[in-house]
Amino acid sequence: MLDIVKQWAWYDWVMFFIRLFICSSLTITTIQFENYLTLPLWIVVLWGIMAFSIPWICLMLSYRYYLIAEMLLFGGLSLYLTSLFPEAYLTFLTPAFLIAANSAEKSYRWSAPITIGLLPLLMMLFSREIDVWGISLQVGLAYLIGFAFHLLIVNHRQNEIIRKQNSVLEQYLTQIERVTLLEERNRLSKDLHDTMGHSYTSIIMGLETLRPEVASQEGEQKLESLMKLARKSMEEVRGYLHQMESPQETLPLVHTLRQVAEEFQTHAKVNVRFRAIGEEYPVGKQVKMTLFRCLQESLTNAVRHGQATDIVVSLHFEPQQTRLEVQDNGHGVENWKDGFGITAMRERAAHLQGRVSVYSERGEGTLVTCFVPRLIESADEIIRLFIVDDHSFIRESLRTILESQRDLQVVGMAEDGAQALELCEELEPDLVLMDLEMPNMDGITATKRLKEKWPDIRVLVLSTFQDTEKAKEIMRSGADGYLLKSIESRELAETIRLVHRGGTMIAQDLFHKMLDAQPVNEQEELLVASQISGKDDNFYGLTKREREILQMLSQGMRYKTIAAKLYLSDGTVRNYASALYDKLGVRNRDDAIQKAQEEGLL
Repeated sequence: MLDIVKQWAWYDWVMFFIRLFICSSLTITTIQFENYLTLPLWIVVLWGIMAFSIPWICLMLSYRYYLIAEMLLFGGLSLYLTSLFPEAYLTFLTPAFLIAANSAEKSYRWSAPITIGLLPLLMMLFSREIDVWGISLQVGLAYLIGFAFHLLIVNHRQNEIIRKQNSVLEQYLTQIERVTLLEERNRLSKDLHDTMGHSYTSIIMGLETLRPEVASQEGEQKLESLMKLARKSMEEVRGYLHQMESPQETLPLVHTLRQVAEEFQTHAKVNVRFRAIGEEYPVGKQVKMTLFRCLQESLTNAVRHGQATDIVVSLHFEPQQTRLEVQDNGHGVENWKDGFGITAMRERAAHLQGRVSVYSERGEGTLVTCFVPRLIESADEIIRLFIVDDHSFIRESLRTILESQRDLQVVGMAEDGAQALELCEELEPDLVLMDLEMPNMDGITATKRLKEKWPDIRVLVLSTFQDTEKAKEIMRSGADGYLLKSIESRELAETIRLVHRGGTMIAQDLFHKMLDAQPVNEQEELLVASQISGKDDNFYGLTKREREILQMLSQGMRYKTIAAKLYLSDGTVRNYASALYDKLGVRNRDDAIQKAQEEGLL
């Protein structure tokens, strides 16, 4: 109740004080005329207190019963007093005003006839000394004033909603601009890294190969001068790339998301509580951007569509995944349909082998959850890598970069597809890093033959070009991922671990180009394929906790019962259930149980 009062606007206080004033005046007057009452004074005073409090409480907590309570209690008290004192019909003018001011939508169809017609007629029957037409006229005027006040309230509320929506949209546009700049900065830095960095590396490697052929002292000096110039220019390019990085990218994930929540609270005027659970660990840029956009979109939807006033943001650092939950107290919807923003969130998460689930019920608010798997090094697992590239300096560079990781070991290298097929039989690698354009045998042909002979070997394509047709062709040939050579070393290592565990990864820019080029039905298939790759122990990828909850649901347990048994919150259980339904491709509990029985999951 106190939380509701804190949210009152000026018109709520006006009607409260009107009610308080009339009820106080009525009680004092009743006490003065105690000798004329036919009922004990304490009953009439209690009646007046109930006429003040019960309709007001109904209005705060459950509007459905307000009008009936107002007419029965306040209207009944006015009838009783009018039967004793004909002038007491004036006490009904205030309730008539309040009934009109608080009526809404179709309730006017029956509240107006009862207030203006039926109750004055009953007053005339109880007291013959009054004129029913005169009472109806005065009560009708009070009702009209109340209706005008109601229109004023509606207008004020609409202006508040428009103001809040504008504030939210301004915040949303500001964040969109920030994200766009970040992504454009990343794109430019990748392009520079891929072109200038590649060129300077080629020059340096080429000059190094000339060193044995330069015999004279003058030649040595010229070579040293050229190499010094190339290295200096390459350092300058790296410096430019570093300057292009936004300070936002270097901040920890918790700090970044907390900043988003605080800025939104300031601009949208809603209460946003942020909490981080678990020990924070570093995540990649794409993961950070995905969680950033998910939080931004969820906050905006909560206020724009759900009219939420309180939002709880929870960031969970779990051993196997990073989980972001955004729970609001808005209206909620019965049949949730994804809009453009949620669809974009799902695409981003799917690209990282994650997923977005939405749970929303009418009157219970909305819970949006974004899961992104955590890619970590395993202390006892060594991934055996094989590098295939026709440029020797790229092979050596990749070897140096990858062997700096404790769980990655380069067991061999080849300069074309044919040589790769010969050596793979001997070396038996876990994963092959395959270039696309090579002499003798290109990456597409090599991948197809390698997969036909050793289907368990994972193939990750590393290319310089964003060619959607070749990307689709090599993915159809059996490749498990397609990345650009401009990828950062840490993200390359993370992607290798993900692909080794059964996932599929496509470079984000290339992924969106492939989506744009596909028909709608093929887009859905591509997204589904990217979401279901890398499943868990069973085909649907259910975790141990999700299987446990599925078992309890099949036994007829409700969410609250499951929460009590597993020592979890009700919202957490609903979140697990929502993720469970999402994985099984169903919409509710009954469908999930039926599908689980058909698939033998119980």
